[in-house]
Amino acid sequence: MSNLKGKVALITGAARGQGAAEARLFAARGAKVVITDVLDQEGKQVAADIGDAALYIHLDVTDENSWAAAVKETVAHFGKLNVLVNNAGIVQVKPLIDTSVADYMKVIEINQLGVFLGMRSVAGAMKDAGSGSIINISSIDGLIGMSGGSAYCASKFAVRGMTKVAAMELGPDNIRVNSIHPGGIHTPMITQAGMDESVMTDIFSKVPLGRVGQPEEMATLAAYLASDDSSYSTGSEFIADGGLTSGFSLEH
Repeated sequence: MSNLKGKVALITGAARGQGAAEARLFAARGAKVVITDVLDQEGKQVAADIGDAALYIHLDVTDENSWAAAVKETVAHFGKLNVLVNNAGIVQVKPLIDTSVADYMKVIEINQLGVFLGMRSVAGAMKDAGSGSIINISSIDGLIGMSGGSAYCASKFAVRGMTKVAAMELGPDNIRVNSIHPGGIHTPMITQAGMDESVMTDIFSKVPLGRVGQPEEMATLAAYLASDDSSYSTGSEFIADGGLTSGFSLEH
């Protein structure tokens, strides 16, 4: 079990779903956690549930001033910043020919620009702390295509590429940067994309593990990458998809 005692982690999109699961697990393993989101009521509730080890900060990941303020408040409150989980993201499923520029740019700004700004904004604080770990949540759609996902796939492939560039540039400062590539995870985002329980059950019964993933399973992987247990891992993709990218099984 990865120990996070002494770490201070900022997690975006942490008001619910995968981000909230990461915040709860990180705190349970000894970290101080900064929960950030634009869903203030839900984010504050997650922080209240965790207690003194948590702080909620409103953060619009597309706004560089919002990022600067969040990093400054984190360091002022907890004394340092060691870990960033770039978790905030949205999904849009729409045919390429029906996707407007506004549709496309909304996804790019949150999923891609948000990650870029996050990495750039925390680098100085992590350098001051002597080390850091940046965990970018990409997707299996940053490895393969998805019909109806022109904007989403573009953003997640970009996250994968930026992760490698940042790993090269920040490595000399002892800052590691990795990407996690989840498959289908049972969160509000996947249900908002049009998958109800019956659809999820039908689709994910065909992957090798025969089920949809849970947010806590992604949180466990993120905790490993946040911890010193992964001290020689940087610039890498960590896939957690129940075997989906291995192919669909005919046995289910």
